[in-house]
Amino acid sequence: MKIYRSKLLRFSAILATLLSIVTAVLAGPPLICHTFDIGSAKSLPWISHNWNLSGAETYDTSKLASDTLAILAADKTVIVHMETLRRATLYARKDPAAAKELLTKITMGTKIAAPQSDEARALTFFDTGYLVEAYKQWLGDAHNPATGLDGYALIKEAIHLRGNDPQMELAAALVTLSGPAAEHQAHAQKAIAGAKNDPLLARNLASHFIGQQGQTIAEMLTKTTVAEK
Repeated sequence: MKIYRSKLLRFSAILATLLSIVTAVLAGPPLICHTFDIGSAKSLPWISHNWNLSGAETYDTSKLASDTLAILAADKTVIVHMETLRRATLYARKDPAAAKELLTKITMGTKIAAPQSDEARALTFFDTGYLVEAYKQWLGDAHNPATGLDGYALIKEAIHLRGNDPQMELAAALVTLSGPAAEHQAHAQKAIAGAKNDPLLARNLASHFIGQQGQTIAEMLTKTTVAEK
């Protein structure tokens, strides 16, 4: 009886994990289909009232790389970087040449031999890794400049360089929403714990994933981590 109950509990946990992942997948790519709250911080132009482009944009995507890099350089807030790279990915889908130029120029920062502070290096690795994973979620397989690159590995390196950064942990938790499970759980727990001292992170964790009817980001992460135990 105990063996049967143990197997039943294990099966229920696996089923709950799969349901959480399927729910997130059906809702849309987590790095793309959710607008991050950045307050009054500057980012790429945005006129849409939801997560996607409205179709009425007049933004000149030939400036995508230079504009994006300028915004990232001017603000060290990780969530601002996440939202800026999310918008950049949406614009990049419309312009393959701009998509390639942006990734090339951001990646160049990880290969600079000149001395950099750990903070600067961390953000460079983070931006490259996050953009790679965003491209992989939204640009598809054909002619995707991020094909074959491991963005998550770069985000982990950024966290290592940065030390304790709950906003980077949020990014890593979203990237690993469908696995690896143990690493996702660790990232999610650190992000949620860090929100106690980070109002911006707390607001984003409390925001709803795609509309007010969906679960909050924190609930999405918590349900997954609980199911994985």
